[in-house]
Amino acid sequence: MIEMTLREIADIVGGTLHDVPDPDATVTGAVEFDSRRITPGDLFLALPGEKADGHDFAARAVASGAVAVLAARPVGVPAIVVTPQPHASRAIALAYDTDGSGAAVLGALGKLARASVDRLAAAGTLTVVGVTGSAGKTSTKDLLAAVLAPLGAVVAPPGSFNNELGHPWTALRADASTRYLVLELSARGPGHIKALTEIAPPAVGAVLNVGTAHLGEFGSQEVIAQTKGELVEALPADGLAVLNLDDHLVAKMAARTQARVVTVGMAANADVRATDVQMDEQARARFTLHHNGESIEIRLAVHGEHQVGNALTAAAVALNQGASLETVAQALSGAGAASARRMDVRTRTDGVTVINDSYNANPDSVRAALKALVTMSRAAGADGQGREIGRRRSWAVLGEMGELGDDSVIEHDRIGRLVVRLDVDRLIVVGTGRPSHGMHQGAVMEGSWGEESILVPDLQAAIEILDAELEPGDVVLVKASKSVGLWTVAEHLLEAAR
Repeated sequence: MIEMTLREIADIVGGTLHDVPDPDATVTGAVEFDSRRITPGDLFLALPGEKADGHDFAARAVASGAVAVLAARPVGVPAIVVTPQPHASRAIALAYDTDGSGAAVLGALGKLARASVDRLAAAGTLTVVGVTGSAGKTSTKDLLAAVLAPLGAVVAPPGSFNNELGHPWTALRADASTRYLVLELSARGPGHIKALTEIAPPAVGAVLNVGTAHLGEFGSQEVIAQTKGELVEALPADGLAVLNLDDHLVAKMAARTQARVVTVGMAANADVRATDVQMDEQARARFTLHHNGESIEIRLAVHGEHQVGNALTAAAVALNQGASLETVAQALSGAGAASARRMDVRTRTDGVTVINDSYNANPDSVRAALKALVTMSRAAGADGQGREIGRRRSWAVLGEMGELGDDSVIEHDRIGRLVVRLDVDRLIVVGTGRPSHGMHQGAVMEGSWGEESILVPDLQAAIEILDAELEPGDVVLVKASKSVGLWTVAEHLLEAAR
């Protein structure tokens, strides 16, 4: 965060100073909502939580070095207090924000982030890059950070910090030394991405795809497309829109922006395109990247064929910021998975490979992960004694995909059937709800399976089956929506071999 006095911050957010002996005291550090992470010079954000209220930790934060607290009520220590407005905004507050204090503090945080970004942009030192899509946002954000790093200092969110809290929190990490602020934009409904672009106006916007994630909240793919396109609508005339030409709903967004459009994809007329895509034994892609009549071979370190499109998007942004093809190729080849529990591939001492993609799931991302699983299982491997194994047994441990609305059971049924069509050896479906039953029944009906598909009630039951039946050299994919907590299974498998 750029340095600001408490008086300045209060003016920006429309707050009042309480218990502040020196209005000119300066915030020189970060904005933090976890009192345990406060360091001297920080500003503490007092948010209500599901189990605790940040206001109760205000004194602890100041004792740890916070200059003041951004709060919805006086807290007995230096504070900038903003007025709660229970029904004033687009449902940015969480369900447990019963008095509107969370909405008030989040609104103030957004104003503070906007002021900081505006000052940096006006100084000509900062370019804001936004990325959205139904799948692949976090992976692409990580690749963008990697390819832009050779051009200047980059700030990007950790993991999927992409909502009304994570977005301004990340924007406030930028300071005078930051050249690129890379932001991932998510939405739960129309207008959400537009609101995020108003917090940190992007100069560059990339849209990856329009899928079925959060279909239950949006109602249709057309509404999802309309919402994702809010990113390119927010770009200035001298900005850059990077659009996936292989997704017709994304390609149509070219008409919705005043910015210059660059297209990416496999299509022959894409501005930045890939040809000759090949996958290695770890489902890492090698391909030829073409741009402006030149080409170069790219070897990705991340896993899954779907990463080709993500890499093209990252490359397009960097190339249009002045990077050379050689710089882009080198950066992409060294860019591993930077966010936890996303296509995190590790092999145990006995040759069992665990693909931990458990952070979240939707139909598109599950399909991509299953294809990567099959690619890995069909490559030669080795057991714990170094003996070569031919085709390796493949396991898919899957849980429910959330927020699919009325199509939830149908989408889960389709995934179950796809598991069979891809010739995955074993499927363990975790959960007791109708979607889990739908996935299991889809597999059974598609392949007339017997014990190849197993429906289990909980994580422990899945662990017990894997402990009993895994063999050296097997490949295991673990994937579900975040609420399922399926990473427990992946972490157990990796710990079990130590």
